[in-house]
Amino acid sequence: MAKTGYQVIARKWRPQTFDDVVGQDHVVRTLRNAIARDRIAHAYLFVGPRGTGKTSSARIFAKALNCTDGPNADFDPADPACVSIAEGTHLDVIEIDGASNNGVDQVRDLRETVQYAPAQGKYKVYIIDEVHMLSAQAFNALLKTLEEPPEHVKFVFATTDPQKVLPTIVSRCQRFDLKPIPAPLIIERLRKIAVDEKVTISDEAVASIARMADGGMRDAQSIFDQMISFCGDDITEPDVLDVYGLVSAEKLAQLAGAIAAGDHQQLVAIVDECDESGRDLVRLLADLQVVVRTALLDAIAQGGKTTHLGTELSTEQVTRMLDALREGEGAVKLGLAEKINLEVTLLKAVEASRARAIDSLIKELAALSNEAGDASPDQKKKA
Repeated sequence: MAKTGYQVIARKWRPQTFDDVVGQDHVVRTLRNAIARDRIAHAYLFVGPRGTGKTSSARIFAKALNCTDGPNADFDPADPACVSIAEGTHLDVIEIDGASNNGVDQVRDLRETVQYAPAQGKYKVYIIDEVHMLSAQAFNALLKTLEEPPEHVKFVFATTDPQKVLPTIVSRCQRFDLKPIPAPLIIERLRKIAVDEKVTISDEAVASIARMADGGMRDAQSIFDQMISFCGDDITEPDVLDVYGLVSAEKLAQLAGAIAAGDHQQLVAIVDECDESGRDLVRLLADLQVVVRTALLDAIAQGGKTTHLGTELSTEQVTRMLDALREGEGAVKLGLAEKINLEVTLLKAVEASRARAIDSLIKELAALSNEAGDASPDQKKKA
């Protein structure tokens, strides 16, 4: 028997049942209830960033509809019908790439085939990925079929850019917005994969991978896969930082502290160090904003003051700092002198955190004036 080839982690650990889907409980619950209560709509639209489970959820839904004795949300993934859907060989589950099949002719062909009864399962399920890539003519050709499809046909659309999908299409679908997956859930899944793959990974390293993934489970798994190729079965934080040009959480905290304290020398020294070690300065700025945002939330929770960055700052000061960092994004990303633009952005953030809004100064002066007006004549003489 031929040896099975290597399968990347993102494919090997792709969700196969509703229980495997991570971070999208609202989607799973709604689809489960729709199946249990026999309220299955004819068209669904899954919207969300890359790697959050849109296509995987569509396939799982197709399995639930076409499993043996289905529809059944708690199907057996080893069921032959479910296995064939997972392998892409099921005759009644048709996956279409919207980017390469975006013409009106392909949609007309689809419109003709939907009339035929299912060959294997109970429903014909059409999964159209990146549906926003369809042309306007293709969308219009799909409208009538989408509005009144045969009873045996279900459509599942997936897109990362819902603004490009015609409103007339969206209005005919049940829409599900898949959220970026929280870092703790990504870390938990990577830990589980590490145990199965017999890989040792430090807490700092797995946290760095989750930070790099930006809420995408597939991205996190692909990064983890690459790190196994680079490091073998023992992955540490410096390895992840070196491969992807990340700045450590400790260094980010030092930089944020330097901005808060107005320490220009340390600020420039840290940027020099990061640049010399080949760190991604655009990513550094993005990660720094996350640190400052955490301080802002702390200031709000503490009633207007925070020491999260090592120096006491007001909500207004942290907001101004964060705003200056945000405004500098474009210059750092698109400017020719990336390092210089980053330094200027950080120095502006220092100055912004020390500036005072004119309206708050007026309020303070008015309050002092009122206090002086309310003072007794004796107190005024003493003053």
